[in-house]
Amino acid sequence: MISVKNLKFSYGNHEVLKGISFDAHPGELLCILGHNGAGKSTLFKCMLGLLKGYSGNIEIDGIDMSTMKPREKAMHVAYIPQATKPAFAYNVMDMVLMGTTSQLNGVGSPGADERRVATEALTKMGIEHLSNRDYTKISGGEQQMVLIARALAQGAKILVMDEPTSSLDYGNQMRVQKQLRQLVSEGYTIIQSTHNPEQTYVFADRIICIKDGVVHREGKPEAVMDEQLIRDMYNIDVEMIESEDHKVRFFELKDM
Repeated sequence: MISVKNLKFSYGNHEVLKGISFDAHPGELLCILGHNGAGKSTLFKCMLGLLKGYSGNIEIDGIDMSTMKPREKAMHVAYIPQATKPAFAYNVMDMVLMGTTSQLNGVGSPGADERRVATEALTKMGIEHLSNRDYTKISGGEQQMVLIARALAQGAKILVMDEPTSSLDYGNQMRVQKQLRQLVSEGYTIIQSTHNPEQTYVFADRIICIKDGVVHREGKPEAVMDEQLIRDMYNIDVEMIESEDHKVRFFELKDM
């Protein structure tokens, strides 16, 4: 379990996080919802150890992450960015092998064991057939699957994802989220930010809404996601339309 306790962070005199607290558990997909500038990326950077100078605590199984060495952190937490363009034309296998470097001693190169781990990660994501393809020549959805496979090869059980599907078309968004649900069923902890309330309602186990540097609302999507929340978070008036089976909520702008 990863716990964030009264986390505060400022850029100079600009206070971004004003006391964020939450837990994320194994087998849970936790979505962080908030408008641009709400502090989602800052929160993740603190959790990943990329930003120093915060107050409060970030703990994994009761151990303060600030006391962990980088290699130890990498054993617990992996970061999955939006699809990215590498400087060189690596093939898919090489991209995934990069995830195993935290397990190597010194300046060693990935060997047979690391290739086995990378192959298993590709197979888990259903993209082993892409292993020899140029990463830059596959689709955006496939690239995102590769980045998730790289995180799996790292060996971490907590996956932090900053808007992982924002640049994907609808079909690829659904494919990626389906794979994430499968990982959750296998005991992974997934914390992802998103701008898509409807997607959150369908796939998340729990949501945390950040506004003005604090947790505005928290809970199961069906309990939290409503017209008032969208109004509070994004300053727009919407009408909520719920599907007949109550599994999906759509939000439609009210007449201006």
